[in-house]
Amino acid sequence: MAFWRTYYHLVWATENRQPLITADRESELYGYIIGKADYLGCIIHAIGGVEDHIHLVVSIPPKLSVSEFVKNIKGSSAYHLNHTPSASNVGFSWQHGYGVLTLGGKQLEDAKAYVNNQKEHHSYGTTILGLEPDYRDKD
Repeated sequence: MAFWRTYYHLVWATENRQPLITADRESELYGYIIGKADYLGCIIHAIGGVEDHIHLVVSIPPKLSVSEFVKNIKGSSAYHLNHTPSASNVGFSWQHGYGVLTLGGKQLEDAKAYVNNQKEHHSYGTTILGLEPDYRDKD
């Protein structure tokens, strides 16, 4: 067994920044992502977001590239939400692309706190610009 310790802060948005992550979809979406990541051998340290984007702090093993992880999670989670019996009649999709930052072990707790408190950061205007999706970029 190989030893690995990697930490990434990932962020991506819903299609056209639509408010698709509703309160009723959020727990279904987050639960699905955590389960899928576990299936892929990854560890979700934190997950959070608001209606139009999501943040994850995740450890991804070296056998899986970050882009493969994101593609798998985005594609399968959209499919899952669109095929869940309680699915909203509004289709769910993610915007192309994502943001990724690497983290050191000393940054992990701060990153987890930031991600876990996304709603509060957005409500109180305490977001960190470099960690949020660029709302001018529509692709």
